[in-house]
Amino acid sequence: MSTNSVIEKFEELPPEAQKQATDFVTFLYEKYVKSAPKPTSDKPVSESPFVGMWADRKDMTDSSEWVRKQRRELWVR
Repeated sequence: MSTNSVIEKFEELPPEAQKQATDFVTFLYEKYVKSAPKPTSDKPVSESPFVGMWADRKDMTDSSEWVRKQRRELWVR
C-alpha cells in the first residue's frame, strides 16, 4: 500500500476514526522510533574519558567506605 493511498483512506474516515488512527500512529512512533536504542560506540567503557577521573583522590581508596560515610553524614542529621 502506497503512502498516498493510506492518506486517501485516512481522509475518508470520520473525525473520530482519524483521531484513533493518529493516536495509534503516535503510539507506534513512540514505541519503535522515539524509544529506539541509540547506537553505541565501538569503544569499550574502560576507554571512556570519565573512567579513572577520581583515581588520585585519597578519600576514595575504599569506595564502599566512602559511600557509607556520605550516607552517615547526609542521613543522620
